[in-house]
Amino acid sequence: MKSPKKPPLLWIQSSIFSITLLIALIAVPWYGLTYGYHWTAWLAFILLAGANGMSITAGYHRLWSHNAYKAKLPLRLFFALFGAAALQNSILIWASGHRRHHRHVDDENLDPYCAGRGLWFSHIGWMLRDYPSGIVDLSNVKDLQRDPVVVWQDKHYALVALSMNFLPPLLLGLMFGDYLAQFLLAGVLRLVFSHHTTFFINSLAHFWGKQPYTNDNTAKDNGLIAALTYGEGYHNFHHRFQTDYRNGVRWWHYDPTKWLIGSCQWLGLTSDLKRTPNVKIREALIQRQFESARSRLPSISNADQVRIYLEKEYQQFSSSLQEWRSLREQWYEQKRAQLESAREDLQKTWTKHAMRSRIKELEYALKLQQKRLRLLNLQLAG
Repeated sequence: MKSPKKPPLLWIQSSIFSITLLIALIAVPWYGLTYGYHWTAWLAFILLAGANGMSITAGYHRLWSHNAYKAKLPLRLFFALFGAAALQNSILIWASGHRRHHRHVDDENLDPYCAGRGLWFSHIGWMLRDYPSGIVDLSNVKDLQRDPVVVWQDKHYALVALSMNFLPPLLLGLMFGDYLAQFLLAGVLRLVFSHHTTFFINSLAHFWGKQPYTNDNTAKDNGLIAALTYGEGYHNFHHRFQTDYRNGVRWWHYDPTKWLIGSCQWLGLTSDLKRTPNVKIREALIQRQFESARSRLPSISNADQVRIYLEKEYQQFSSSLQEWRSLREQWYEQKRAQLESAREDLQKTWTKHAMRSRIKELEYALKLQQKRLRLLNLQLAG
């Protein structure tokens, strides 16, 4: 039986990936061993790689693909220019493919870089051939077509991308008198590094890590990948709460993209930063803990006793969430009424504060419940 015919090879993409990788693996170390690199060349590599990476993570991804916040014109121009330098296609095409990935994650026919088709495919293989799942369809990015920066970059993408890849190393070489060193580090190595760290999110972040928020798809949280990808490695959280401007939601999570967006808010360059309510995050964590505990029941001797305990905990969990949602809705309704009318009386103010206090109490109760379930899971695992 004949194997299915492979789609035709995309020669431009394949050539770029192959040639730049060979130069990075052979010419970069050869020049370093033969002539050495001045510290200015390494600094240029770090700064330009960071500008490329952040333009993809903060710009292409969190700003344009997910509308997780709003950005002023200077910042959008920066992201458009240095995002083009990363040679990962225009904002429109990149965001369109990424939105399809989220909508059809793990669907081998519709997810452009489906992890179910293998590590190689999800990392780079999907870009090397003309697969039907990778066909460009801009019907899901009509909102972005109203952004003049996005439209301008898409229209002039080839010129912008070429300019942003050749002009910076050329100007740096002119400044420091080391054209070849700047070309190898700030040009080629920077591009290869930017490519594959971004591709790690499509590949490794769907194969390696933990799933504390959802197991409905293959996305994983991985701190090591986050360190290599400017915070994008907390991928399980991102697939559960994709419109949150943060990927690393905890204060100790390494997420420089989150820090950049937050810092730009202080400068007036970003606004309307979307954050998932803490209770929603804790709800997802506790649901996963219940699922984990229940999955271990068949393998333990006192399963009936633990099942009764879990049922009791789940009833408390459901009751707390129901009351929290009810109070939250009341709180929102009161806020709407206050906007409609400037008149407020003491009773309304007291009610609002009472609701807030009760909401905090319920949030703390959920936090304690999460700790109890974590200890239970540790005992069951032991």
